[in-house]
Amino acid sequence: MKILNTLTKQKEEFVPLEPGKVSMYVCGPTVYGLIHIGNARPMVFFDTVRRYFLYKGYDVNFVSNFTDVDDKIIKKANEEGVDSSVISERYIEECRKDMKSMNVMEATTHPKATEEIGGMIEMIQTLIDKGFAYKAEDGTVYYRTRKFPYYGKLSHKNLDDLRSGNRSILVTGEDQKEDPLDFVLWKPKKEGEPSWSSPWCDGRPGWHIECSVMSKKYLGEQIDIHGGGEDLIFPHHENEIAQSEGVSGKEFSRYWMHNAFLNIDGRKMAKSDGNFFTVRDILEKYEGRVLRLFLLSAHYRSPLNYNSELMDAAKNSMERLINCESNLEYLLKNAHDGADDGDQTLIAEAKKSREQFEKAMDDDLNTADALAAVYELVRHINSSVSEKSSKTLVWALKKELDDLTGLLGLDLSARTAAEGDITDEEIEALIAKRQEAKKAKDYAGADAVRDELKARGIVLEDTREGVKWKRV
Repeated sequence: MKILNTLTKQKEEFVPLEPGKVSMYVCGPTVYGLIHIGNARPMVFFDTVRRYFLYKGYDVNFVSNFTDVDDKIIKKANEEGVDSSVISERYIEECRKDMKSMNVMEATTHPKATEEIGGMIEMIQTLIDKGFAYKAEDGTVYYRTRKFPYYGKLSHKNLDDLRSGNRSILVTGEDQKEDPLDFVLWKPKKEGEPSWSSPWCDGRPGWHIECSVMSKKYLGEQIDIHGGGEDLIFPHHENEIAQSEGVSGKEFSRYWMHNAFLNIDGRKMAKSDGNFFTVRDILEKYEGRVLRLFLLSAHYRSPLNYNSELMDAAKNSMERLINCESNLEYLLKNAHDGADDGDQTLIAEAKKSREQFEKAMDDDLNTADALAAVYELVRHINSSVSEKSSKTLVWALKKELDDLTGLLGLDLSARTAAEGDITDEEIEALIAKRQEAKKAKDYAGADAVRDELKARGIVLEDTREGVKWKRV
């Protein structure tokens, strides 16, 4: 299995620090509002990476944080006249709802910044003791970027070039810095802000230090994979390396993975441009699993463009998968026992799709090509099964489909629809009610059930084998 390592710009064979185990840290959201579709891409992608490692037999320790102290959180809290924890807890809960709608698994650990302040103070003090950090007159603690000889190695930026391109930093009021590119580890409290006691002043941590501390606490000094959006490469992840390696003297993360940006109709998403979408906005029109499929439809390192046409295409693709699954479930109830001549040939052909799927995922987690293998499997299934098929064949093909879609988090047997959507069980109950009405020659009642289902997005098809249904 190979991964494109941002650090080396090379595809490298994945070799874990500890055989059979994978440690992953993925930067989570700052919780001051509903998560947007840009937040959703790394959530869905790295959840899929985790699922694939589990499939490969690894024990995965997956950590993703919530940044619950931040200028935007504080601003919103002051506007509402509440404590900042009220804002952060509100939107952590909303974030969890959106993650569940996209079938994103809970992390092994979801640490919160405000619960790790003690560890941050300890790490900052270690950096001061080692000469990597210094305290300014007002109690601000800065990291000395020049002290760390490898600063810029992840973003492939030259430190001197960065300085010459950032002279404006010198006139922002941070004239206490020894160098314009030194960054904040601890800042003094301001009026209306939450604060904690420290050896330097009452205040709060800078943003970058939290991930170094949480990663060390829950995964150890060295980890296998650190992930996030490409916007985090510099300065956030660059600063994480400087902090973590400054303390430990060891390589912080063996592999770095970054997903590309998500654009809206070919433009960068921005509230000021009116092209900003939260996940909740999208879930008003599309199922969470449709959004998940869309987010996996391009290679993670390729820019992904969002628009209604592409989402409609994802919806249609999802319907193909659901209809294939529903057909297999129906045929399984009616298929004859045993096996037929030719079954093993058809099963062997289906397994080629699994081989293509694994080949794609082993090549830098290429979900686009993995989906192509799934669609090829669906074509094979649709041309291979019928009412005359054996249970042996139907069950084997269903298992291939369920395994591959499950690895992508596209669980076809479970409803992940928005709240208020009709469930499979409700549909079956109404169909049974309609059948009873027809037996009693209550055709008006039967038509009323059909009309109710149609109004709720369910189309019935009466066949010789029984009633089939699908969502539209």
